Amino acid sequence: MNVPADLKYTKDHEWVKIEGDIATVGVTDFAQGELGDIVYVEVETVDETLDREEVFGTVEAVKTVSDLFLPLSGEIIEFNENLEDEPEQVNSDPYGDGWMIKIKISNQEEIEDLLDAEAYKEIIGG
Repeated sequence: MNVPADLKYTKDHEWVKIEGDIATVGVTDFAQGELGDIVYVEVETVDETLDREEVFGTVEAVKTVSDLFLPLSGEIIEFNENLEDEPEQVNSDPYGDGWMIKIKISNQEEIEDLLDAEAYKEIIGG
């Protein structure tokens, strides 16, 4: 199970890479494994400002559709449009080419509430 130490995580199985006031978000290796083959990623919230825990999109797999929850409050400034044609990148490279959105963080204090790699591993039984 791949849980990079340099990222932050949520209990909803999303990873967050913080670079200044920009956060890149995707689903974890554990999540993509649980979902199975991902066939569609939908994000209709670009240019919207949402609160933490609000739904920013959905990921559709062969077996199920799951909501995606925003890990930090802020404005969604970018969607990884490559996922429109190649949603399977979420399965093959969840921490790289399979990233989903970028957020302009509006409340830096929320970063402290994210999980580190060790805490996330405890949640998934790693």
